Amino acid sequence: MFGWKMQQPAPLWKIKLDCVWSGSTLGECATPDNSYTVRILTCLDSVRLLNGSSLCSGRLEVKSNQSWSSVCEADFDQQDAEVVCRELGCGPPSVLQGALYGEVEAPVWSKEFQCGGHESALLDCRSSGSARNSCSPGKAVGLTCSESDDVRLVGGASRCAGILELKHLGEWRPVKSNSWTRKEAAVVCEHLDCGFPVSVGRREDASSSPTTWWISRDCLLSRSLLGQCAVSWELSSTSVFDITCSGKPRFAIIFS
Repeated sequence: MFGWKMQQPAPLWKIKLDCVWSGSTLGECATPDNSYTVRILTCLDSVRLLNGSSLCSGRLEVKSNQSWSSVCEADFDQQDAEVVCRELGCGPPSVLQGALYGEVEAPVWSKEFQCGGHESALLDCRSSGSARNSCSPGKAVGLTCSESDDVRLVGGASRCAGILELKHLGEWRPVKSNSWTRKEAAVVCEHLDCGFPVSVGRREDASSSPTTWWISRDCLLSRSLLGQCAVSWELSSTSVFDITCSGKPRFAIIFS
């Protein structure tokens, strides 16, 4: 996504990200804008996982020529799964097994994928020349990708304190400071198994990357994966998000 300066002034709408993340429609989130900078979007929608518990699990389907096809388990391996999980913005594959998420409902993908594991999209992979017209019942690919985000706090006195960084799409970046409170920080501390937030604030850090991840508080509080909430953002200042967690759980339950 990038900005493009318009040559001729025209009425524009500004869409507030927090509003969109809250589940409102684009029309409800629109306000007049006079900056004359528009956003050009390219959406990649070639794979999906259905009937799972999240975006990162389900029966695999591939889109080609505006139609969706299931994939046979025999035509799919671990390297193919690594590419799919990467394309969806999830962690590495943890389970690859047919019949986990229902029977084949869509037409069957006709060729075997031959990914090297390094590709950014499944349709970038080579495929076999042989064609398949059917898939045995219960043999459609079921895939579960890891949902664990790579999150860390750096520059503090311990692993439970410092600048919040997120690894998304293979890249570590600091998280842009915004209006987060202890409520949002509590999600991060819990995720890191670091107890509860002791302090939340901003830090001026000239050494930080000029490109950060911006995370909507509404998306974070919905308990979505941080990677699914991340938007690339260019810093206009050196202010980044800083947090100190207690380093231990607030409560302990002992059974005798």
